[in-house]
Amino acid sequence: MESNGREKMSKNSEDRASFEKTHRHEESIHKYHPPQEGPNNGSPNGAEDEESSMEVTIDEPNDRSPDKQSEVYSTPDANYQRMNILQSSSVIERSRWKDPSVSPLPRAKRGLDHCITAPVRTGRNLFFENQEGAISRSMTEKRGSTRIDLKFDRLSEREKKKLIMDLLKIQNDGTVEVDLTNSEPVTSEFLELHSVEGVPPSSDYITRSTPDLNKSIPKLNVAVLVVGTRGDVQPFLALARRLQEYGHRVRLATHANFRGFVKSAGVDFYPLGGDPRVLAGYMARNKGLIPSAPGEISVQRKQIKAIIESLLPACTEPDAENGEPFRAQAIIANPPAYGHAHVAEYLDVPLHIFFTMPWTPTYAFPHPFAHVPQSAGYWLSYILVDLLIWWGIRGYINDFRKKKLKLPPIAYFSTYHGSISHLPTGYMWSPHVVSKPEDWGPLVDVVGYCFLNLGSKYQPPEEFVRWIQKGSKPIYIGFGSMPLEDSKKTTNIILEALRNTGQRGIIDQGWGDLGNNTEIPDDVFLLVDIPHDWLFPLCTAVVHHGGAGTTAAGLKAGCPTTIVPFFGDQFFWGERIHQRGLGPAPIPISQLSVEALSEAIRFMLQPEVKSQATEIAALIKNEDGVGSAVNAFHRHLPPEVPFHVSPSEKDDDPNPLQRIFTQIGRLCCLPCGS
Repeated sequence: MESNGREKMSKNSEDRASFEKTHRHEESIHKYHPPQEGPNNGSPNGAEDEESSMEVTIDEPNDRSPDKQSEVYSTPDANYQRMNILQSSSVIERSRWKDPSVSPLPRAKRGLDHCITAPVRTGRNLFFENQEGAISRSMTEKRGSTRIDLKFDRLSEREKKKLIMDLLKIQNDGTVEVDLTNSEPVTSEFLELHSVEGVPPSSDYITRSTPDLNKSIPKLNVAVLVVGTRGDVQPFLALARRLQEYGHRVRLATHANFRGFVKSAGVDFYPLGGDPRVLAGYMARNKGLIPSAPGEISVQRKQIKAIIESLLPACTEPDAENGEPFRAQAIIANPPAYGHAHVAEYLDVPLHIFFTMPWTPTYAFPHPFAHVPQSAGYWLSYILVDLLIWWGIRGYINDFRKKKLKLPPIAYFSTYHGSISHLPTGYMWSPHVVSKPEDWGPLVDVVGYCFLNLGSKYQPPEEFVRWIQKGSKPIYIGFGSMPLEDSKKTTNIILEALRNTGQRGIIDQGWGDLGNNTEIPDDVFLLVDIPHDWLFPLCTAVVHHGGAGTTAAGLKAGCPTTIVPFFGDQFFWGERIHQRGLGPAPIPISQLSVEALSEAIRFMLQPEVKSQATEIAALIKNEDGVGSAVNAFHRHLPPEVPFHVSPSEKDDDPNPLQRIFTQIGRLCCLPCGS
């Protein structure tokens, strides 16, 4: 009796302590994150008024008048006095909580086909050792995750933006320069946030991986959402085809320009909004995602709006040609498909990000769209670029959430604003070219290049076959989907550099119309749309814009490479190529000259450069990037893939026959014994 009494008192004490801990935490939340009531503070009604003008420039918080647009092109007043709150007491207050009311709801198993057995090479525990942080949460709001309280969070939105803008400068060409010396208090806050946050907590869709060598995966309807040029689409098409081999039904949704390309590979197609030619032109003019002049705002606005509005139909609408129903049970997307996470949240399905350039914060290298003088700012550059992009698209995203998805809007400053750090992410490049940074956690995979291998069935023109056979291996020069301001001038530079170095050359016209209205000598051949995996092994070296796919094809063929970057990750790949001794330093398109290109060609012809290229080619040929990508997708799927149930279905009890088929489906999805 006495023992039982002590146990009961101990239990009551534990319960009381737990209650007091929770109560104290709730008080701290209300102190630093007060309930959102009234207009302009994050409530649906207030946000409705705030977002109504739908600007996509870097708008001021709670101030969206058109006459404020010019403010985004100037640095805020340097005499602004920062609040002392950033310079007092401890930098970070940290608390964990777990709401027992937040738990996964039972989900109806609908649309499941029989299982496939997918190889899983590793068994990772994606939870914290302390399971306190690993609880169910919304993808967007991340309920129940570790809450980090920065003094920065207590400032007004306008004050926050002022401090952040002091960290960076938007150049005239649209790129972002990050300088840590400009704003030490806010810099230390962001950097200390990284030091305490550790491995990103697992999302509602990321759970403990099985240690078994085989993991049963249901056959899924997978929507692959890709925004970009053909080079961006191609690796996803390779991934889609391999997923089909595992029994999944895959719909690749991208721009209408690539309908024939996708369907010729035997993959279902659905059109996304946006025009890749317009997007490429915008990126080439602005060198990034930030409008460099007021005239570019309307271009950005139309393209982003069209992309976002097309995402939900791409995941839910029947096939446009045969009317076959489709509803995504999992989503794969690249980051420029803005809105992917919101559609996944609405449908309650897993989301896996794949990309050809780094988008996860790291100290190893800066964001591809940022210039960072200090290496300590590399990690921070990803956070700041994410914020700038979010400020530009938040109006469309929140309008999309409220009107189309019936979801609450997201605040101007939010722990979630489009970052992919909490999502499983696969990077489609060879780890032998850029290894996985040590500070990328278990949610991130570097899977290898994903080749489509179009050259196996390609039939070249007879005229080209005769030309290639009658001389030495040529140098390939082409800029793919990149637009050129003066194609005739660029063509003349190429021809003169080939003459100076005594080399034969292949000019790929691309979207820039190289070679048009220009007399082409006999030792130069003009080509249009030829598979790189067929052509590059016939070349002695390659010169191109530095797109990830073109770079991969050149390296696999063992070609020394010169990159002439136009924007974005092309500079990143140019630097990586040069660091590995596979080619000269990149030549930005604005600096392309006869002298610079001639010197680059001579550099590539050196025996030691060719030897380096041959070594890396052998390593890449032994990789199976597509297989690794499929393995990563399967490995990060939760044990029970959630399926969205419409409101009309939630209230309907399944009939007895439906219950039987549901039970059969569950039995089929148990781990296979062989």
